[in-house]
Amino acid sequence: MALAANAYAQYANTKASTAKPAELTLMLYDGAIKFCNIAEGALEAKDVSKANDNIIKVERIIEYLQATLDMKYEVAKDFDRMYSYIYSRLLEANIKKELEILQEVNGHLHAIRDTWIEVMKKNGVR
Repeated sequence: MALAANAYAQYANTKASTAKPAELTLMLYDGAIKFCNIAEGALEAKDVSKANDNIIKVERIIEYLQATLDMKYEVAKDFDRMYSYIYSRLLEANIKKELEILQEVNGHLHAIRDTWIEVMKKNGVR
């Protein structure tokens, strides 16, 4: 089992290190969605610690996405506001342990990811 986990870790590291910037952004969106889904399931199961851990993972991804925005582009300001909103909702979800807030965030994350995929397609990245 450890061998399979190690092989997957190597694959994931190789995939991330060889990905184009647009693909890395997509991977971050996918990761945020994955951790948000885990947090939702944990809240439903009343596993507060697991929910907390995974909400924090989503927060870290949003912080990274926000920190790497190139603010010389006007669209970056829109992303900055969007990421700020999502981050504030994640904080609220974690404090209140409210599933509905996480579901809202997850919906936003899916919409952003789906839009990003379309942008990648239009630019020949995917």
